[in-house]
Amino acid sequence: MKRLFKGLLLSLLLVGCSIEEEPTSFVNPENYYQTEAQIISGLNATYIPLKTIYTYTYLIATEGVTDLMYIASGTLDAQLDISPAQPRFGQTMWTQGYRGVMYCNSIIEATRKAPIPEEVKKPLLAEGIVMRAYYYWFLTSTFGDVPFYTEDVANAEVLDRISKLGRMSAVETRNYLIDELLEHVPNLPQIRTSDVDGNRCGAAMGWMILGKLAQWNKRWDVARDAMKELEKIYGSLDQYPLSDLPLKNKNIKESIFEVQFTYSETGLQVVTNSAAICMPTRNRDNVYDGVVIPELGNSATTWSALRPNSYFVQTVMRRNSGDLRLPLFLAWEYNGVTFNSVGTRPWLGPKFWSYNMVNSADGNNQRVFRYADALLMQAENYMELRNADESIRYLNMVRKRAGLPMYEFRNWDLLREEIQKERGRELLGEYQRKYDLVRWGIWYQITYDYTDYASLKNNMLPCHEYYPIPDMEVVKSNYALDNKAYEFYGRK
Repeated sequence: MKRLFKGLLLSLLLVGCSIEEEPTSFVNPENYYQTEAQIISGLNATYIPLKTIYTYTYLIATEGVTDLMYIASGTLDAQLDISPAQPRFGQTMWTQGYRGVMYCNSIIEATRKAPIPEEVKKPLLAEGIVMRAYYYWFLTSTFGDVPFYTEDVANAEVLDRISKLGRMSAVETRNYLIDELLEHVPNLPQIRTSDVDGNRCGAAMGWMILGKLAQWNKRWDVARDAMKELEKIYGSLDQYPLSDLPLKNKNIKESIFEVQFTYSETGLQVVTNSAAICMPTRNRDNVYDGVVIPELGNSATTWSALRPNSYFVQTVMRRNSGDLRLPLFLAWEYNGVTFNSVGTRPWLGPKFWSYNMVNSADGNNQRVFRYADALLMQAENYMELRNADESIRYLNMVRKRAGLPMYEFRNWDLLREEIQKERGRELLGEYQRKYDLVRWGIWYQITYDYTDYASLKNNMLPCHEYYPIPDMEVVKSNYALDNKAYEFYGRK
C-alpha cells in the first residue's frame, strides 16, 4: 500500500472543465487552487479512476458470479479463482478505489483552503465529498472492512501513518460518510443529473450514495428520507420511458450517475470493453450467431458472453411474463430471425449492445445508478420499516412501467422475495447484483444453488462474498492489513 499512497503527496491537475479529459501535469495544491475554475479542474481528477473500474471484468465481478448470470470465460474472476496471492481484478479495484479517495481528499482540502466566496465554495466542496463517499461505498462493498482516512497526505509523517492503517469497521466508515453527506448534499443544486452541466456528480448522486450506505448499515429511516429527496427531484417514473434504457442512449433523464465514455474513429477515444461480453457471438462480417444485424457492424470483437442462467429465465424473468423490458434486456431473436444458440438461454439484449463497435472499443456510457433503483430501494426501506402499503406502492411503480400486474401483499417473506427479484429484473447487468446479495446476506447460498457454471460452483467459498485484499498491499502495510476470512478457508 505504501507505493500507492506515495502518490498522495501530489495533486492531479486537469486542464479545462471536462471530466473526459486526461491529466496533463502534477501541481502543488497549496499554490494552484485559488479560483473556481482551478478547483473544478482538480475535481475532474476524481472521475478518472472510474474509467479503469467500469470494464468487462468489473461487470463479471458484480453480475457474472451471482444467482442471475454467469460467463464461461477464461477470465479467472468469472470462476472466483481468486486469493490474496492472486487477487485478479481485486488489485485493480483496490488501487483505483484508493486512487479515487486520494484525489478526493486532496481536492476537498484544497477547496476548503481556497480564497473564494462561501456560496461558490460550498457546492464544489460537496461534489468532492460525494465522490469520496462513492469510492468508499465501492471499496466497502467490494472488500468489506477497509482502511478509512480523509486527510490529504501533505508530508512523510502522515504518509507513514496512513500506509500502516489496518482494516476499519465498514459500519463506522459508512456512518461517518452518512453524516458528512447529510451536511453537504443540501448545498448542491437539487436537480437531476442530466440537468447538471457536464452530467457531473450532483445532489442526485449524493442522495443515492447516502441511501446505499444507509441500507448497508440497516438505517432504514435514513435511507427512506434520502430516497424522498430523490423523489422530489425526479418525480413520477412514468415520465421516463423504457426505450431510454439502452446504453447507447447517454445521460438519459432517469440517470443518477453514468461513467462517461466516448468513441469516434477519428476523434477522442475513452472507451470501455463491457459490450464485448454482452453481445451475441460475431461469426463473420455483420452476422451474429447466425443473424444479420447491420447495426452492430462488421468489425466488432465479441468475447465469451455473459448470459442469464436457467433460474433467471425460468423463474425471475420468464419469456411469457409479458414484461415490457424483455425485448431490451434479453434476445432470443432479432427482427424475427432466431439466433442459433438460444436453445436453453437467450443472449443479453439490445440494452447492452454497442453499435458499430470497432474491435472491443465500447463507447457506451456505463450506468452506475438510475431512478428505478432508488424506487426499489424505497420499497425495501418501507418493507424493513414494516409499512407494507408504502413498500408495495413503490414496488408497483417499477412493475407498472414494465407492464407487470400490480403486486398484492400476502406476507412479509414473499414481499421481500419479490423486491429482490424485481431488483434482479430491473437492474440486470448494471453492476448491482452481487452487492445486493452480499448486503442481504444470501450471496453464497443462492449463487451456489442457482449458478449454471460448474467451474464457479466448484471454486466458490463463503469468503468470496468479498474480494481479498491483495497480498502486496498487506505486505506494504507491514501486516496491519489481513485476510483472515480467506485464511479460515485455506485460501492463502
